[in-house]
Amino acid sequence: MTQRPNEDTPQGLAFAISAYFLWGFLPLYIKLLSHIPPVEILAHRVIWSIPIAVVVLLILRRTKDVVAAFKNPRMLGMACVTAALVSLNWGIYVWAVTAGFAMEAALGYYMNPLFSIALGALLLGEKLSRAQLVAIALAAMAVAVLVIDGGGLPWAALGMMLTWGFYALAKKQLPIGPNQGFLLEVLILLPFALGYIAFLDAGDASHFSFSLTRDTWLLLGCGAITAVPLMIYANGAKLLRLSTIGILQYIAPTIIFLIAVFIFDEPFGRARAIAFPLIWLALIVYTTSMVRQMRKG
Repeated sequence: MTQRPNEDTPQGLAFAISAYFLWGFLPLYIKLLSHIPPVEILAHRVIWSIPIAVVVLLILRRTKDVVAAFKNPRMLGMACVTAALVSLNWGIYVWAVTAGFAMEAALGYYMNPLFSIALGALLLGEKLSRAQLVAIALAAMAVAVLVIDGGGLPWAALGMMLTWGFYALAKKQLPIGPNQGFLLEVLILLPFALGYIAFLDAGDASHFSFSLTRDTWLLLGCGAITAVPLMIYANGAKLLRLSTIGILQYIAPTIIFLIAVFIFDEPFGRARAIAFPLIWLALIVYTTSMVRQMRKG
């Protein structure tokens, strides 16, 4: 098999930009579900992602990979870890948006790459460049500003950063393709999701009904908003350079930030006016350093 050249392609850019725009505008959809408990939304994200993921793998003829994974105890155990982490990340994100903390969700996404750098240094022994140390220091200063001003940690942002950072680390060790891995994770989560929905239904507390109400359609749509961007991204990432992906990943949190300020009318006080520019400066330093390293390579 010939190795794919490490270069950007128009198809890859189209896929990746589409995925990041879909993720960026996702809060507008989630906000429509604000009256529904986050755990119930999370359960439906899991349940209705599965048909889409199955269809994609049937088209790609890669379902055997998932079957083999269930027969491999080590891989299944690793997938249980990634499934737990991604479900926590989804849950925090849904809660943040529905509770009026979409700006914190954006902050969490901005801090993800910087946290991944720190994890690589602490757990994998990767050496940090001077620019990366500066970027991490600036991000730490931004969090400190928010803590001092608010009297507490920005829990939603930190929760999203921690869960996604460790998810990305664990996912890197999972020896299965991204589309197959996604289906494996949601299949692991499926019994818990179905159990929770059954519990709600027994107590007549479920917002899902077979009379196809507005809530039912919105909950059914949770499968598409979860699976489609992720699978579009997975295909785009194969057709782009790492440096390009690194720059494009800031599209989503930037859109979320703008939506939080101008559509959701979330407060943007003095502390955030200091913290967000610090994060943006950190990302500029980090991205510039990364692009230079890629060009040298």
